[in-house]
Amino acid sequence: MKKNNSIGVFTATAIVVANMIGAGIFTSLGFQLVDTVNTWSIAILWSLGALMALCGAVSYAELGTHWKRSGGEYHFISKAFNPLLGYLSGWVSLTIGFSAPVALSAMAMGAYIGPYMEISEIVLAIAAILVISMIHSISLKRSSVLQNITTTLKVVLILAFIVAGLTKSPETSAFIMDAGWKNEILLPAFAVSFVYVTFSYSGWNAAAYIVDEIRDARKNLPAALLLGTVIVSVLYLLLNFVFLFQNPLDAIQGELEIGQITAIAIFGLTGGKLISFAIALMLISSVSAMVWAGPRVTQVMAEDHSLWRWFSIKTRNQIPLRAIWLQTTITLILVFTGTFEQVLIYSGFVLQLFAAIAVLGVFVVRRKNRGVTNGFRSPLYPIPQLIFLLLSGWVLVYLFVAQPLESCLGLLNLLLGFIIYRVDKRVFGVTHD
Repeated sequence: MKKNNSIGVFTATAIVVANMIGAGIFTSLGFQLVDTVNTWSIAILWSLGALMALCGAVSYAELGTHWKRSGGEYHFISKAFNPLLGYLSGWVSLTIGFSAPVALSAMAMGAYIGPYMEISEIVLAIAAILVISMIHSISLKRSSVLQNITTTLKVVLILAFIVAGLTKSPETSAFIMDAGWKNEILLPAFAVSFVYVTFSYSGWNAAAYIVDEIRDARKNLPAALLLGTVIVSVLYLLLNFVFLFQNPLDAIQGELEIGQITAIAIFGLTGGKLISFAIALMLISSVSAMVWAGPRVTQVMAEDHSLWRWFSIKTRNQIPLRAIWLQTTITLILVFTGTFEQVLIYSGFVLQLFAAIAVLGVFVVRRKNRGVTNGFRSPLYPIPQLIFLLLSGWVLVYLFVAQPLESCLGLLNLLLGFIIYRVDKRVFGVTHD
């Protein structure tokens, strides 16, 4: 029977797509082209990102259908390993994992359209955050409508951009398709570029944070994770093809606004304005998805830990209202203080670390449940898990080498989370599991 407080596979997929597609795909290629210019190298980079995301998606699909509860890494790691590790994962999500990306996306949205509307980018960012939080505070139906409309428009706009980019003949292009890729993929610059590619693909696990709200999660969670990841992967590969096809190398090498440069090449001088509003709409969709998913981690964590119990309460419509506005408050503080970019930098290391630990949980599930099939089972096990862990290790090493201070700050945040966990246990007793 269809439940009123549940969502179907379309909305769950929309959440994945919306979480994944942000400003990163429209901004990162120019920096990759500084040291990695071969078209085959770029294709391998983004294909590796797609492979890693798909391996993560099948792993989370197995975990989410085995331990059917919202919360993502917090719940998976708590069940597979121990409550402390799970708590630290939830702490990262509560403090920075969603709030900082929401702040950045909202500010980026303001920066894209503020000049055309003659409105302060901060005012636009705050308005977007508050309005979207209010809509998600009403009901799952309203959340679904907002998410489905904005994500559908996002995909339609990207497809229109791709079609226009593939059908218009450029004067010159950045295609370099010789054997030089064999040397480029062995250089440190290739590994550094891959770190930023993984950031662009982040969000492939979004539906795992709202398992409790997905109707027939055993079937629809894997479908949403895999379908959403495949859709975004195809769009990303096509977009990069268009960026390279429509521009000479020197026009985009080292440039930030690749999307705008390409839009001007395709549509003329009006292209910059068009792509600004299109990206702003895409960012609204991303903010909506993160405002939906993030508080579910806090709410589930609050059910298990007495210190946070006040945030576990749901409304009659099954909305974690208190958790939503806790995240909104943290987000607004980051917007007002302008610290979200620094927070994002130092959160990257710990977020990737906990995703890898969660994927390790698949081995725990298989070991403890030999021959038992009570949920989705990852195909080709353990190959996808090993690929994800290998690529995660690669990313973690280069993150730590390239950003040692920021990575250590992320670990310091974990230390603060550990102290609060000990206070929770000492003051309120044993945590619930």
